[in-house]
Amino acid sequence: MIKAFIVLKPQARADKSELLQFARQRLDPYKRPRDVEIVQSLPKNALQKVLKRVLRQQELDKKKPIKT
Repeated sequence: MIKAFIVLKPQARADKSELLQFARQRLDPYKRPRDVEIVQSLPKNALQKVLKRVLRQQELDKKKPIKT
């Protein structure tokens, strides 16, 4: 599943539905994210490249059931 992590510029406002509509208008169906999450920042390495594996792991951790 494609999920977009969005960092808004300071003072910018957008919600999930607006961002998904924007993607629907501009992207081919196979490129469209099914979900959007607005975040304060993206995890980066020393070279300022986005650590996609960290984002992927965070998503997997959210979906794991909590053992009680």
